[in-house]
Amino acid sequence: MFFFRKKSEIEKYKKLINSKKLPNHIAVIMDGNGRWAKKQGAGRLYGHRNGVESVRAIVEASVEIGLKYLTIYAFSTENWSRPEDEVKGLLKLILDSLVNEIDQMSKNNIVVRFIGTNKNLSPEYQEKIHRECEKSWNNTGLNFNIAMNYGGRLEILEAVKKIMPLIKSGEINEENICEKDIEQYLYTAGMPDPDLMIRTSGEMRLSNYLIWQSAYTELYFTNILWPDFKKEAFLKAIVDFQKRNRRFGGI
Repeated sequence: MFFFRKKSEIEKYKKLINSKKLPNHIAVIMDGNGRWAKKQGAGRLYGHRNGVESVRAIVEASVEIGLKYLTIYAFSTENWSRPEDEVKGLLKLILDSLVNEIDQMSKNNIVVRFIGTNKNLSPEYQEKIHRECEKSWNNTGLNFNIAMNYGGRLEILEAVKKIMPLIKSGEINEENICEKDIEQYLYTAGMPDPDLMIRTSGEMRLSNYLIWQSAYTELYFTNILWPDFKKEAFLKAIVDFQKRNRRFGGI
């Protein structure tokens, strides 16, 4: 009985979504895995493993409604400071999930990319990620970005470091540098900025996530812990977004 109620709720929100006002790009901060696991009397990795089901749910929902870009915050540069066993478990979970899901995602015309820095990641790990993602790069559907080893400030810093030699060589005139020059050296080069950012678990901050790209992003916060955030909650956030009047500094 519960299943059918949920299914009807999902269909209700799908019908409320205006396909002409669909955001081009949704970013998600997946927060609350540890607290969810604690409520179950389990360790933090148990929460991360159950959080994978929520990722699968919102990817499926994104494909169903025709979303163009979805970016999830999987592992931040700050996460290296967590206990060693949790870090190792997270890195393994991210890679295992990719390997297990990539063929199915590719069959569903999804393009999978990892965005972030290579610092602290072993060459073997980087190669495995690249090899798996490459299977999807001829697809034309949803662009699914996994922010892995990602930090917004580091992203900007690395972009500046790439631009500096071009200024010194005269290839770029420092007086004429504009936002587009910086954007083409960000991890998200060629992608639209997020229209909507969703954060779960009740926390209300960006946590160094897509800070350049989110200058005019609409923010949506929910108290739902990430492992409980499924299709219905995702679609509800989009419906809320479509009710907003985005003025971008205008009237």
